[in-house]
Amino acid sequence: MNALSMTILLGVLVMLIVVVAFLLTVKSGQYDDLDGPAYRILMDDDDPRIPGNTVNHSASKESVNNNSPKEEDVALSKSK
Repeated sequence: MNALSMTILLGVLVMLIVVVAFLLTVKSGQYDDLDGPAYRILMDDDDPRIPGNTVNHSASKESVNNNSPKEEDVALSKSK
């Protein structure tokens, strides 16, 4: 009987801890915006309308052009 009462007491204690943790997360606003993160994944990171984004499109185009293979490299790879 002693083991049963300890198990019930331990179960109630764990349940109270879980309830308090849940109430703290609700009070801190953890569950306020459930759809926002799902839609945020789909948004463009380089959108200039997003605060803090100052993407220089000309610089990004130059870096793409610099990474493209040169005609000489393409000719060498075809001849091999």
